[in-house]
Amino acid sequence: MRVMLRMAERAMERASDSQQVRGNSAHLLAGSREAFQAWLDAIGRARRYVHLENYIIRDDRIGRRFREVMCERARDGIKVRLLYDWIGCWATPRRFWKPFRDAGVEVRAFAPPSVTDPLNFLRRDHRKVVAVDGEWASVSGMCIGDEWAGDPEQGIPAWRDTGVEFRGPVAAVIDRAFAKTWGAAGGWLPLDELPDPAAVRPLGNVAVRVVEGEPGRSRIYRISQFVSVGVERRLWITDPYFVLPPAMAEALASAARDGVDVRVLVPAYNNWPIVGGMSRAGYRPLLDAGVRLFEWEGPMIHAKTAVADGFWSRVGSSNLNLASLLGNWELDVAVTDLNFAHEMEQLFERDLESSVEVTMVNSSRVPGSGIRERRAVERMGTPDDEDTISATRTAAREARRRSFRGSQVSRFLGRLARAATVLARALVGQRTVGREDTGWVTVWAVILLALGVVGFLFPRVTAWPMALLSLLLGLAAIVRISTNRRPPGEP
Repeated sequence: MRVMLRMAERAMERASDSQQVRGNSAHLLAGSREAFQAWLDAIGRARRYVHLENYIIRDDRIGRRFREVMCERARDGIKVRLLYDWIGCWATPRRFWKPFRDAGVEVRAFAPPSVTDPLNFLRRDHRKVVAVDGEWASVSGMCIGDEWAGDPEQGIPAWRDTGVEFRGPVAAVIDRAFAKTWGAAGGWLPLDELPDPAAVRPLGNVAVRVVEGEPGRSRIYRISQFVSVGVERRLWITDPYFVLPPAMAEALASAARDGVDVRVLVPAYNNWPIVGGMSRAGYRPLLDAGVRLFEWEGPMIHAKTAVADGFWSRVGSSNLNLASLLGNWELDVAVTDLNFAHEMEQLFERDLESSVEVTMVNSSRVPGSGIRERRAVERMGTPDDEDTISATRTAAREARRRSFRGSQVSRFLGRLARAATVLARALVGQRTVGREDTGWVTVWAVILLALGVVGFLFPRVTAWPMALLSLLLGLAAIVRISTNRRPPGEP
């Protein structure tokens, strides 16, 4: 048994390129408002420095609140550093950052457009990290914006998201992960802001593994597959942009066929309809294998989490799609703790109460027998319970009407994206084209044929863009050779 445990630990370490850090306390942040308050409180308590890294920071009510607090701390003499992603913050006006700089906050944009790195925009800094003094840190899936915070006064619910805060040695490890992306954005942190995990005193008994996603490293991909093939009883996943790579889809399907209770929770109304369409294109093989899929009916569920066998949990920024697993800078934490996993399972079950289970038309499962309906029936013991359930459903419907009045164009693109995914998988022999997709796959066939005809009849239409792209890449290659530049993030 000890040999098997050592092998499992070694495999987990190699898959993630990360050692387990013991002696920490962990607190689940089961919502954006709770997380934002924890972040602001930690920034307010800072004695030496604050490091904040986020994919999106909006110029809105909650974004300005963070700006106010961070600028105040910088004026108090605290070293405050802010890293945002250039594409993630494309809609944030440049004037938003000026008060930061005026107050003494050092602000950097990750991977802005560059002639020398023309494809760098494909590698985004998608991390969501707050680290304070090397002793406290938080990792999550939430960006800083009003859609995550919601507006209770106007009856606008917040997006459902999840984070976690740590105290103990792992906070220093997370802080050092921030230092890498900070360096990739231009210049390294001073040594007094690179904490030593060994110098941080233990504050609990929670073991944590910090999984640093970097372009091409596939660390969270490998560790997710490892967990999927090793889980024994149950694996519950929440993911907003669920477009699984084939190997990951097969790992989940294989676990379900082996009797594991595999459940996946995704948004019913995705803020990116194209991704929502692509996600649904992958439902059929998973359902055939016995994976249970649920769609959350609130305004948007944006959490990226997993919990396995009531023992292992993951929280972070990585979505289960190739862009996130292979292309972006991401940060996730794998927590090994019974109490924390129990909280994660309770949170997942609460989310299922607002979800509907997806079933196939020919499935033997009873339509409408999703977790939400069953639990609602169990709770309807008193008039108060009925009123609560009715109010919750009404609020969800109102939120959908306000937040997801998608245009006809968005719905069209989402459906077209799903058909493209189905067609691609069919062409490589991974699935058949079902009756529900025949019409839209036909649309793609017509589009492809039309593009082929245009290419033959009007070659300049396709030749000029290809020539321009080749010229740009050639110049970038010459610049990189002549300057001997290293890839971003490599010291």
